[in-house]
Amino acid sequence: MNRGFIFDLDGVIVDTAKFHFIAWKRLADQLGFEFTEEDNERLKGVSRTRSLEILLEIGGIELSEDEKQHLAQQKNEWYVELIGGLTSNDILPGAEKFLKEAADQSIKIALGSASKNAPYILEKLGIDRLFDAQIDGTQVSKAKPDPEVFLKGAEKIHVSPQNCLVFEDAQAGIEAARRGGMKCVGIGNNALLKGADLTVPGMDKITVKQAIELLEN
Repeated sequence: MNRGFIFDLDGVIVDTAKFHFIAWKRLADQLGFEFTEEDNERLKGVSRTRSLEILLEIGGIELSEDEKQHLAQQKNEWYVELIGGLTSNDILPGAEKFLKEAADQSIKIALGSASKNAPYILEKLGIDRLFDAQIDGTQVSKAKPDPEVFLKGAEKIHVSPQNCLVFEDAQAGIEAARRGGMKCVGIGNNALLKGADLTVPGMDKITVKQAIELLEN
C-alpha cells in the first residue's frame, strides 16, 4: 500500500509565526493601531490576503483593493527579510529525524502550506530534498479549511487521500484534512485542536511507527 505524510510548515516543521507577528505588528503600527499576540492567533493557517483583511477589521480600517495589495506586499517584504536568517538550527525538535525515517520507509512526503514562501523556507532550513512534492500558496486558490492544498499534495505524490496522514498545528488545517478524507495529527495543545485523530505537543513526541499505525487503523 502506498502511504503519504502531508505536512503543514508553520508550527510543525519550523516556527516562523514569530516573524509573521513582527511583520504584521509593524504594519499595524504604521496604520496606527495596536496588534497583539492574541490577535495574531486569528491569522494562524490563514492566507496572506485573508490575514490582511482580519488585521484591517481589528483596526477598523477600510481600504481599496490596490491599497490592500500594496500593504500585503509590504508585509511580505518585511517577513522575507526576517526569514532570510533561518538555518537548520531553526527546525523544530524531532521534525527532521521524523522526515528522514519516513523517507527511509518509502513513505511519500508532501508539503501542504498556505505560505507562498514555503519553498524558500525549506531551502533555508536545508530540508527541501526530503519532500517528494511541495504545494504552497502559489498553487492553490482556496484557503484552509478547504482541503485543496492537501488534496493537491496527495495527487502530486500519487497517494489516495484515505492513505494520507496530515500533520497540522492549526484548527483550519485539521478541518481541511478531515474534509479531504484524510486522518490528521494535531501538533500543539490538545485543548485548542479539535477533531484530530491524535494530538501531540511536537514532532519529537510521535514516531513514524505510531503514525503508520494511526493511518492503518
